[in-house]
Amino acid sequence: MKFGNSLCTLNVGGRRFSFSAELMKRLPLSRLSRLHRCVSESELLELCDDYDRDRNEFFFDRHSEAFSFIMLYVQHGKLRFVPHMCELSFYNEMLYWGLESADLQPCCQRRLDDRMSDCFVHFFPEEEPRGHEEPQSRWLERMRRTFEEPTSSLAAQILASVSVLFVVISMVMLCASTLPDWKTAETLDQHRIIEAVCIGWFTTECIIRFLVSRDKCEFVCRPLNIIDLLAITPYYVSVTVTILTGENSQLQRAGVTLRVLRIMRIFWVIKLARHFLGLQTLGLTLRRCYREMMMLLIFICVAMAIFSALAQLLEHGLDLEAGNQDYASIPAACWWVIISMTTVGYGDMYPVTVAGRVLGGLCVVSGIVLLALPITFIYHSFVQCYHELKVRSARCTHSLSAEFIN
Repeated sequence: MKFGNSLCTLNVGGRRFSFSAELMKRLPLSRLSRLHRCVSESELLELCDDYDRDRNEFFFDRHSEAFSFIMLYVQHGKLRFVPHMCELSFYNEMLYWGLESADLQPCCQRRLDDRMSDCFVHFFPEEEPRGHEEPQSRWLERMRRTFEEPTSSLAAQILASVSVLFVVISMVMLCASTLPDWKTAETLDQHRIIEAVCIGWFTTECIIRFLVSRDKCEFVCRPLNIIDLLAITPYYVSVTVTILTGENSQLQRAGVTLRVLRIMRIFWVIKLARHFLGLQTLGLTLRRCYREMMMLLIFICVAMAIFSALAQLLEHGLDLEAGNQDYASIPAACWWVIISMTTVGYGDMYPVTVAGRVLGGLCVVSGIVLLALPITFIYHSFVQCYHELKVRSARCTHSLSAEFIN
């Protein structure tokens, strides 16, 4: 192999592309980057179909026109489908070279999403080959996948089912504890026992996941792990306060802080996001669409400032004595604006003047328009996130099926 400053030639379906070795290493195509790291010809042949040592030429039996469009993306930063080529076939070429659907232009992403939804097709990108691992490392990785990926194995599915069962039990007990009939001494003792068992399970699960995680700092910073900590900590705080102050102390009788801490256990519901694709899709969409969400909030805030000031002026400001007292201030009018723009309309306050009603109609219509503008981007991101998570889940299910058969 003639790496270094020599010229490398890629023969893709009979069409040649020449690059310097340094440029090929910097191309955003994982297959070519891996090709540059090869140290033997056998490793090269795992990534390409043939190799000519004399001409330093790598042959790939792939679609040449698709690769030319991928090279246009590398040069100009815009990736679109090849005209008159199936979207799924081009996406397969993208996955082969190491690109993802997120690299496509938004219009092409929508075409791919529609095509995949119609055909129920899922692609499985090739994973980076792993080197030889020690038995202890393989055991830790297996434990990590069992606790972090509920569909990775049969044991992971059983563990996830038990965890979901404990979440449901804890939520039922939390809701039932607010009923008047459940506030007797006997039921309170039973509730404490069940609560302690659930907390023990969640604590043990969290500790094990922390111990087998690859990066401890990254584990602590994950949103779902922070939620787990927020859900578990209040129990230990309330138990500590009870031990230090006693059951019937003045602090316990006041109980406001402890009741707030106990109700924070409602965060356990979010733990279900580990096991349900819909909640994972929602969280991933919110994380990726924070710009669109901020744009939506800015739209609403600007409209609230304008319509609340006008509503306060028309309903109360022009006649301070006989005006509508519900609109006595701009902050009070903001409440009417927000429920009107979102078309909720509680009816607790409404304009009575003709000018105020005209303004109310404009407020409702503008709310529909302003809320609809960013929804298209958020919907597209939601569909894309759903497909990505579904592909990942299908891959894990495929691995589970192979493990079960073996």
